[in-house]
Amino acid sequence: MSAPEPAEKRPPPRHVDRKALHTDLEARIEYLQRFLDFNADDIATLIAGAKYVKALAPTVVDAVYKKLLRYDITSRVFRTRDTASEEEIENWPVLESPTVQRRRQFLRWYMTKLCSDPSKMEFWRYLNQVGRMHYGKERLHSLNVEYIHIGACLGFIQDVILEAVLGYDKIPLPMRISLVRALGKVLWIQNDLFARWRSRDGEEFLDEVESIHSQDPASATVTPRPSSTHLRTESPSCVKTNTGSSSGSSDFTSVFSETWSVNTAATGPHTTTTVTAGPQIAAPKPPAQRPVCPFSYTVKQGFETKVWSNAKPSGPGAYR
Repeated sequence: MSAPEPAEKRPPPRHVDRKALHTDLEARIEYLQRFLDFNADDIATLIAGAKYVKALAPTVVDAVYKKLLRYDITSRVFRTRDTASEEEIENWPVLESPTVQRRRQFLRWYMTKLCSDPSKMEFWRYLNQVGRMHYGKERLHSLNVEYIHIGACLGFIQDVILEAVLGYDKIPLPMRISLVRALGKVLWIQNDLFARWRSRDGEEFLDEVESIHSQDPASATVTPRPSSTHLRTESPSCVKTNTGSSSGSSDFTSVFSETWSVNTAATGPHTTTTVTAGPQIAAPKPPAQRPVCPFSYTVKQGFETKVWSNAKPSGPGAYR
């Protein structure tokens, strides 16, 4: 057994500027991506799996808004725009209410956005703006949804997506696992971008953050930085994909118009994913070669069959 490497030869820990984490959105995103190992393979998986996530959108939206309307504190916000309000409500909103319908459209667009191009900073600025708009900071049409409800809602969304994707056996199992992992990382970064507007951490920089945002809401950064270079240089990957140029208002249907072939292979300590254009998704491995996974075919999920058959979920566990 070789002797441990002398301490003086070990590289020092990577420096993280605390102030930049609180005042520079791009620095914050880069730190979170590195910490979560969000890499080029995750981006390729999100692009390849976009059509499945978009197909899930109606089911997720229905489940989320039925859940929100189940409790008075979250239902009230569709009338008062503030979960802290204790105003008496005479007519409680329902799924067909105009305000609820508008929010449903927003969530469907949001799910489409989740599978756009996370290598571009516009993607993360959008998620940051979603976090800010629920904090009541916007001067017009202020909306205040307290963080406990935001966190619960994100957890519910992740659970619905996880159950549906892992139970959809028309997608090869390695692809299903890769897709829920990539979506999970994005949702946890989104969770942070909600929390950053509520947390007292770094409150000594609050005035500076507000000044930056008021000067340039589109960028919300202190200094320009290279875009997501760590996604290419530090993540072992055999991804070969071309998403083309895009902007904050890209036509996502054109990006995802082709079908993709996805192959996952183990190379030493790493797992790599290859995404190429092709007529169909690669066939799953034979059963004997599939990795051992608690979400194997031995357990049939009742919920996923409803999702992918376009039927309305039913039963005691349909909407939690």
